[in-house]
Amino acid sequence: MKKKLIAEFIGTYFLVFAGPGAMMIDQITKSITHVGVALTFGLVVMALIYTFGHISGAHFNPAVTIGFLVRGDISLRDSLYYIVTQFVAAIAAAYTLFLLFGNVANLGATLPLSTESQSFVLEFILTFVLMMIILGSAVHGKAVKSFAGISIGATVGLMAMFAGPISGASMNPARSLGPALVSGVTNHLWIYFVATILGAVAASMVYKTLHE
Repeated sequence: MKKKLIAEFIGTYFLVFAGPGAMMIDQITKSITHVGVALTFGLVVMALIYTFGHISGAHFNPAVTIGFLVRGDISLRDSLYYIVTQFVAAIAAAYTLFLLFGNVANLGATLPLSTESQSFVLEFILTFVLMMIILGSAVHGKAVKSFAGISIGATVGLMAMFAGPISGASMNPARSLGPALVSGVTNHLWIYFVATILGAVAASMVYKTLHE
């Protein structure tokens, strides 16, 4: 279990360091662009899946861990360890960014562009699709699992590309918690907890109906 938690910590840390970090550096230098930020998120997820997938399953996301818990792929005890580790890693990464660059761009916090309800629905749909792709490409018996990292990373990049400007395209409570907590912008945080977890749980249940 120790190895799995170390993998989850490093993976979640680097996901939050690289993704929100790219948003901050773009704000400072105006050189990365929105497309570059989306690619950063997709590429870091892809790289981390290939690095840690065989150790911890490469969750790096409490919503995904809860989705697997609903399916019975992980025990309640282990899932709690995973989730606490993911949150601690995300906060540590956000604090590192704060020390490096100061409170730029709210440390890449996920914030709704307009209404909370619009971002809530968007985050639910995005996380639903992400969880379905994780299950279909990395878990299903007939999946070509060597390509799972590419399909999941591409999905994250795609979601960040088109939905990032509206909702932040979080799909991940830890990714949202770290920057929000350290920057102090916590007023919309509930969206990125409730919508993402509901999306992942709904996907796990629908997937079960489709394949089992």
